Amino acid sequence: MRPVQIWVPDTRAKGFAEECRRQAGLVATADRQDAALTSFLDAAVADVDGWEA
Repeated sequence: MRPVQIWVPDTRAKGFAEECRRQAGLVATADRQDAALTSFLDAAVADVDGWEA
């Protein structure tokens, strides 16, 4: 065994929550503008045994 160091964002940093909201908004806008995305995701979920859409 050997130690592994993982760096992650500091969720306590000033502006972290605002940046999360900004990025989530960009993703939501992109999702709304891509009509084929919902169909693609539904098909992908349907292709996995035991998952429900």
